[in-house]
Order: sequence, then structure tokens, then C-alpha cells
Amino acid sequence: MTKKIMLACSAGMSTSLLVNKMKQAAEDSGTDVEIFATAAADALAKLDSEHPDVLMLGPQVKYMLEEFQKSAACPVAVINMRDYGLMNGPKVLKDALALADK
Repeated sequence: MTKKIMLACSAGMSTSLLVNKMKQAAEDSGTDVEIFATAAADALAKLDSEHPDVLMLGPQVKYMLEEFQKSAACPVAVINMRDYGLMNGPKVLKDALALADK
């Protein structure tokens, strides 16, 4: 079953770069996932339309964590700042999949 991972940041631009790294890591490991990024301002609408299995927030919008935890029907977490800064796609993918499986 394909897991759907949504990333959200201030404008959706920096997470788009991370999405590409995560997709490459998933392809390299044979993991069946759908990963996409959006701006935090559009994230609530995307939650309703896309129904992701997990929502990962960029560190710059960690102040929105509680709001998303109340609104989302899926697990929500903030991406580790170091992994985000290094664009560590394999690690963020691993963290997202672990969260989705809880």
C-alpha cells in the first residue's frame, strides 16, 4: 500500500527540494510512497483533499504544530532541523514512514 507523505513549509519551496531527495531515497530503496510539498497556508485544504498518511512540517513553521495536530487526521511532526538543513532525504523519509506506521 502506497504511503502518502505531505511536507509543509512557509512557501513550499524549500520542502520541494527535500521532496526530490526523499523521492530518490524511496526509489533507491524500492519504497512505494507518494511525496508532495505545499505551503503551510494551503496545508489545511491539502489535508482535506489529499488525505496524507503523515504531515511533516518544516522547522520554520514548527510554531504551527499544535494547530495541525488538532486539525489533521494523520500524524504530524516537525522535520529535524539538521536533517532539513542538510536536505537529508533518506533520514526524513525514514522518520516520516516510522510516524505513518504508528
